[in-house]
Amino acid sequence: MSHTEPAPHDRAPTPHSESKEWYARSTESVLSDLGSDPEVGLTVGEVEERRRRYGSNTIAAAPTPSMWSIALAQLKDPMNLMLVVVATVSIAIGEIPTAIVVGVLVVLNVVLGTRQEVKARASVDALAKMQTPQARVIRGGILTQLDATELVPGDVVELEAGDIVAADGRLLASTTLETQEAALTGESAPVPKDPETLATTDVALGDRSNMVFQNTSVTRGTATMVVTETGMQTQIGQIASMLSAVSPGKSPLQRELDTLTKILGIIAWTAVTIIVIIGVIRGQDLTTLLLLGIAMGVSAIPTGLPTFVQAMLAYGARQLADAKAVVKNLTDVETLGATSAINSDKTGTLTMNQMTVRSLYVHGRWYTVEGEGYAKTGRITQVAGEAPPDFTLLAYGLCLDSDATVSDAGDVVGDPTEAALVVLAAKIGVDAPLTRRTYPRVATVPFDSAYKFMATFHHLQVDGGTQFVELVKGGPDVLLARCGTAFLPGRRPVPIDEVREELTAANLAMSEKGLRVLAFAVKRLDGQEDAVKADPMSFVDDLTFVGMAGIIDPLRPEAVESVRTAHTAGIHVRMITGDHAITASAIGAELGLGPGAIGGAELQDLTDEDLEAALPNLHVFGRVTPQDKLRLVGVMQKSGAVVAMTGDAVNDAAALKKADIGVAMGSGSEVTKQAGKMVLTDDNFGTLITAISLGRNIYGKIVSYIRYQMSKLFSLVFLFLAASIFNINEGVALTPLMVLFQHFFITLFPVAVIMLDPPAPDLMNKPPRDPKMPIANRGALVQWLAYGVLQFAVTLAAMLLASGAMSTTEGNVPMTTAFVVLSFGSILGGLAMRRDPESGLIPPVLGALKILTIPTVVTVFAVEAGFFQDLLMTTSLTGGQWLTCLGWSLIVPIVVEADKALRRRRLTPPPTPIPATKAVDPQRAR
Repeated sequence: MSHTEPAPHDRAPTPHSESKEWYARSTESVLSDLGSDPEVGLTVGEVEERRRRYGSNTIAAAPTPSMWSIALAQLKDPMNLMLVVVATVSIAIGEIPTAIVVGVLVVLNVVLGTRQEVKARASVDALAKMQTPQARVIRGGILTQLDATELVPGDVVELEAGDIVAADGRLLASTTLETQEAALTGESAPVPKDPETLATTDVALGDRSNMVFQNTSVTRGTATMVVTETGMQTQIGQIASMLSAVSPGKSPLQRELDTLTKILGIIAWTAVTIIVIIGVIRGQDLTTLLLLGIAMGVSAIPTGLPTFVQAMLAYGARQLADAKAVVKNLTDVETLGATSAINSDKTGTLTMNQMTVRSLYVHGRWYTVEGEGYAKTGRITQVAGEAPPDFTLLAYGLCLDSDATVSDAGDVVGDPTEAALVVLAAKIGVDAPLTRRTYPRVATVPFDSAYKFMATFHHLQVDGGTQFVELVKGGPDVLLARCGTAFLPGRRPVPIDEVREELTAANLAMSEKGLRVLAFAVKRLDGQEDAVKADPMSFVDDLTFVGMAGIIDPLRPEAVESVRTAHTAGIHVRMITGDHAITASAIGAELGLGPGAIGGAELQDLTDEDLEAALPNLHVFGRVTPQDKLRLVGVMQKSGAVVAMTGDAVNDAAALKKADIGVAMGSGSEVTKQAGKMVLTDDNFGTLITAISLGRNIYGKIVSYIRYQMSKLFSLVFLFLAASIFNINEGVALTPLMVLFQHFFITLFPVAVIMLDPPAPDLMNKPPRDPKMPIANRGALVQWLAYGVLQFAVTLAAMLLASGAMSTTEGNVPMTTAFVVLSFGSILGGLAMRRDPESGLIPPVLGALKILTIPTVVTVFAVEAGFFQDLLMTTSLTGGQWLTCLGWSLIVPIVVEADKALRRRRLTPPPTPIPATKAVDPQRAR
């Protein structure tokens, strides 16, 4: 290969901030601005000066917060702050047992939250600790190998197949160079490269054919490049900068719990104010007022809410881990359940990232190739009644006109497209390595993007004898232009003009299916070995066309069904890829995505408002950049969608961090895993749908719990207010420890019933919940109040009827009666409220009843055992009083079930699922 003439070595390199559009400038201009020489490279002094100026070739990482800062953030939660106030006042008035119990609860909430956050942030900082590749660099005229982190702008680097590109660079010279840029652009096929200067500056990243980029890999050929950007100025560095610029927001659950906390705070402090004002009017002393305030505060604050939500989300996280989906933060479990849109990367996520031959057109006949990926198993089928195919010449081309190797285990060395050809040869029954050893190359015309074909020359066994044959593979248009004849069935050659239209139509048919088409041709050259060795390129003409192979990165087997399930659940699935629009459209149609496809250039021409309006009719995005993905997520979120973004490559990282739930693939880049909020360890798109189902179930349980808890809290607030206003039981309905006992030892078990209840069978037949509809919406508040009033009314009635036994020497019977009715009502009400609007009394119910026997027994002990009587100020009840309490308590589940039965009658059927289309119009953009 030839190098460019040395550039003048008398200029300082252009600063990074000015280093733009290298691809649109000649190699002489680039070398001049970088102050480099392609033959000599940089001197030691120049390297040191540039390292001081630009720093090392590394990616900066964001600092990890300390455990104490995480714990402090947990303590600042409004719910925990209210509990701290309650504990402080309890100490001030001598209610030490109450203060201890509340303090333990605060510590438990903080420890649980901190533990989960610390575990999540213990993951390796991938951007800072990427595996360091090696680079071969010319310095002072000597080729040396060193760590990629040592590179500086202006370094001249040699590349060959198998290398990881260590920095962004401009090609100076190349021979059949191809790079795999899926990690950066998302395009699955290798990209041909050459040093030719591009004529325009308006070129997408994936089309900058004279540039190579950090963290991409060389799949074919050799090259010399000059480093143009290092560290944070590289394309991968810019993505890292976008990561640090994207601030993750609160999850929908966090926002809703914050709203709920505000509502509860208003209710609690309003009630406390009323009680204090009434107490002052009555002339009660300060200690008594504070005691009433504490009791009221403990009643109105859902002391178990943070703990339960943490426990419920942790339980969901364990379920997700069992399903091979690992979440970093507990709140992300709930976010999954609110997902209304999925933006999925194609390569390696919806597809297998394994190029596969799907279709053949050989000797004028069509064949279908079965099997997926790099497994060497699968049949080649044809139309019934046709003669057995003669694949001899095709098989020679597959094996000998390629360099890739594929092991029996599916491990690939070399170009992925050539690997697909080797696998096809194995399906035909041909062993590529043995064939290559048997028929070595006499001469070669290596592939080059300038002429888009490869030719090799061999002595082959053809038609019962040894012949000198040229094998050519390349783009169909290129080979058709160089062919004079074409084979028909039976290997009958005919003039190419007689079948040109048929071959062109076959090529178009494959392309419209999203297949990458390679054509094969041959030429017999007996007796011309010496001339071929002298000038092989001159013999690549007057060829005989053999056939074409259609190659695709196949869909994962579970992808189509997963998309269908998502549509049934009312979730929009969009495919985002670096591939061209025609390929993306065909794959979108095969997946059954919604209508509409658009390319990156057209997408960039749309304003955010136009894009938002067009989104319902856009489900396939081709040739997009990392910035396009980030923008798309933002526009969708602005329109109210809860967005899940999947990806496995560096180019997905910023969009993953921006999304409500970023989903990284386990086999993907470490950068992506760090940016995402969830990692699918099996790379299975279907696992995401399973995770969404689990998230919905967890959210449903949280809603059921809050409904149950809020009903209980409202009943307590009303009870305390009624006792204070009407001076019932000297203004004290329950003691603070009675309330805490209810929270810890009674309501805990109905909560466990809610947690362990199996999911509804039609969970994924319902649309996603409206993210704008908070948990504390108007309908929910009405329901909470109604159920709270129900429990309050039942408890107050029982308390008033028991007032005849007030102030006995044995204890406070009305207060004890209220305590028992409240306990039994909570137990039976919890059974009924575990589902909504479904009945809580239908199977499976036996397991729930077993759990609920525990708080029933605990209630009896709390009333009859001497230790608990002294602690809680309860007193023993007679058999008749116990039966009366049970009778009052049964009213609660009966009314709740009646209410649900009425609502079920009015329940409308779920909306029609999102329709899946069988075809996508690649031209439709709006």
